[in-house]
Amino acid sequence: MSTARLTTGWDLRGPSPATPDLDVRELEKRSRLMRVVTRRIALSDLPNREIAQRAGIPTQRLSDLLAGKIEHFSVEELEILRHSVEDEE
Repeated sequence: MSTARLTTGWDLRGPSPATPDLDVRELEKRSRLMRVVTRRIALSDLPNREIAQRAGIPTQRLSDLLAGKIEHFSVEELEILRHSVEDEE
């Protein structure tokens, strides 16, 4: 019986590097802001193109927000978006 073992890509990597510290509070804040902004956009009578223009971002970035791509936005960007939508109400 052979003692050879199957090696995978995971075996060849070696020990995994230390996991970076995730700032849970920042993620929670971004998540909360994202929910507020998307809710306000949904209740707004403004078209997405106009909201993006007033916030000073490309329409695709607004689409990313509405698709829930939280990793694409900082807290500061979400605050700017929130204020641009709030000003219209």
